Amino acid sequence: MADKLSIRRAVQGMLKLQDSGDHATMIGIGPMSPNLLQAAFELARDEDFPLMFIASRNQVDMDELGAGYVNHWNQERFAADIRKVADEVGYEGPYYLCRDHGGPWQRDEERRAHLPEEEAMDIARRSFVADMEAGFDLLMVDPTKDPYQLGKVIPLDVVLRRTVDLISYLEGYRKEHGLGEVAYEVGTEETNGGLTTTDKYEEFISQLAPELERRGCPMPTFIVGQTGTLTRLTEQVGHYSYKNARELADMAKRYGVGLKEHNADYLDDVTLLEHIPAHVTASNVAPQYGTEETRAYLKLCDVERLLVDNGLCDDPSSLRETLLVKAIKTERWRKWMTGEDVNLQVGDILGNEALSLKILDISGHYVFNDPEVKAETEKLYRNLSAQGIDGQRFVVEHIKRPLRQYVMGLNLKGVTTRIERALDE
Repeated sequence: MADKLSIRRAVQGMLKLQDSGDHATMIGIGPMSPNLLQAAFELARDEDFPLMFIASRNQVDMDELGAGYVNHWNQERFAADIRKVADEVGYEGPYYLCRDHGGPWQRDEERRAHLPEEEAMDIARRSFVADMEAGFDLLMVDPTKDPYQLGKVIPLDVVLRRTVDLISYLEGYRKEHGLGEVAYEVGTEETNGGLTTTDKYEEFISQLAPELERRGCPMPTFIVGQTGTLTRLTEQVGHYSYKNARELADMAKRYGVGLKEHNADYLDDVTLLEHIPAHVTASNVAPQYGTEETRAYLKLCDVERLLVDNGLCDDPSSLRETLLVKAIKTERWRKWMTGEDVNLQVGDILGNEALSLKILDISGHYVFNDPEVKAETEKLYRNLSAQGIDGQRFVVEHIKRPLRQYVMGLNLKGVTTRIERALDE
């Protein structure tokens, strides 16, 4: 897709649509599994909207850094598998590979090791280079996960310095090696990033723009702003502010940049519809779709149990138990917990059925690629197939349910065609 609509041009088209009163909000999807890729591509094919797949460094990264927990993807395998799924479902529209929260200390082990700043920055540069060489379209430069500033707001000048240094390095590398255009996303939804007020937001943009220009670097395509969204457990616990969102969007547009919102999981229909007049250019959704896939597997396990109870299956899978234990032992669920639950001990959780299921709901997607989980999933599929049930198709359709809600609420149907028309005018 060498001639595909670039993400920079797509955002320019979205900003033009705002002027005509025909706005929509693009969606960034956390690529939690091959099933989610299939669901997203099928829906985008049928409803005509562009896709952004947003991968954190924990999810997708270089092999030498441990690769990612999602499908053990490095950047090249991630790009190849996405292209393969797009081809398999017959999707011919634009899709974008996006680095979500790239930068120093963005892998959990780097923060735990308290790597020195220059070492963490060097790793970030190498990871970003691997992104570019694999054909990523958008790189989010987020230097705010700082183990030396825990619980503190990182000074704006530090965020700016690291952001400009990284973009300048990447643009130099890209030009030297003849790589294609790359778009950038800057800022962060994290409160320690300091961009929680419109004043700070504009201060950041106004200082960033001349520094990038001085170094011959492009303006970002997106800047992340805090609209009030916040995901915890499997709920939207934030307080979305239309006023704040519109102010941030208008401010970004004055610089020719789109407003990107993070943590947009589990939003209700009213809030989704508010995004259109608020002119939010794009919203990221990730853990919700992983949770939906986990729930689909558990429903299939309930069906398998019914087959066993009725003498239709004599060798059931142990997917429910395997998924539960593996997910809890990852301890990755801690980032989604609230209050003292952040400090729960694995042994105490495993001894409490209700708590175990709650945490499985949050974190099952972290172990979809575990060999034992994959083996039990295939066994479950075989048992269901023997009774005429296509388990994998059920999982894909289950994931599509919340995706469809966002497509409708964010006015995405037909938006690829609308963007192209706006750009031609």
